[in-house]
Amino acid sequence: MTTRQDRPIRIGLQLQPQHADYDAIRRTAAEAEELGVDVLFNWDHFYPLSGDPEGKHFECWTMLGAWAEATSRVEIGALVTCNSYRNPELLADMARTVDHISGGRLILGIGAGWFQKDYDEYGYEFGTAGSRLADLADALPRIEKRLTKLNPPPTRKIPVLIGGGGEKKTLRLVARHADIWHGFGDVDVAARKIEILDRHCADVGRDPAEIERSVGVSGSPAETGDQLAELGITLFTVGVSGPDYDLGPLREWLAWRDRRNG
Repeated sequence: MTTRQDRPIRIGLQLQPQHADYDAIRRTAAEAEELGVDVLFNWDHFYPLSGDPEGKHFECWTMLGAWAEATSRVEIGALVTCNSYRNPELLADMARTVDHISGGRLILGIGAGWFQKDYDEYGYEFGTAGSRLADLADALPRIEKRLTKLNPPPTRKIPVLIGGGGEKKTLRLVARHADIWHGFGDVDVAARKIEILDRHCADVGRDPAEIERSVGVSGSPAETGDQLAELGITLFTVGVSGPDYDLGPLREWLAWRDRRNG
């Protein structure tokens, strides 16, 4: 079994599919893989989250299928899939298919959803934060069950990443279902969330070391990298937006990873 101490530092890139033509997204994905990024993420929205709210934007899972063919080494996934947008059984089948196309490189990132414009424009019921979390709690075992029924089955146990920091409900779902937890916030916030996640793991009888810790980062690794790593976080993801996709910060984090991993 992998323990927290055994995990190497990994660097992800969230290639945000906004304000750019797809050619630029494809080129950036290829460059990131060549630079040595460990995980290439997009996100699951229908409109930009920053800049012009009506700017250029592309759909998540269609893109993951293309990345599965266009890349050869990196793991790929959504940071994160919105549970509300697809039937859980369908999502499981989509994930299994991209898993096969990629040769076993998919991470199934998922969360409860939050961006109301997506819901309103595409006809989904927004509900409340509580109802969306309840839907996620219902969906996760359905996804797990469907993955056992598919023929052919996935090439591996597809890692499930759950994003969110809700202390009573989301982190309990992480303890029950996730292989990776993704959170946000500064060092003090991350420390608090990890402590609470460990308690939820104890409550459900799970070894917390089975769950990889992941955070979104900005700025220089000199500012927070070592402190976050000392908390047991091993996956650090840099976000970049179009149209230019500046990979300068990513290069800094990759160099820091290589120094940490020796």
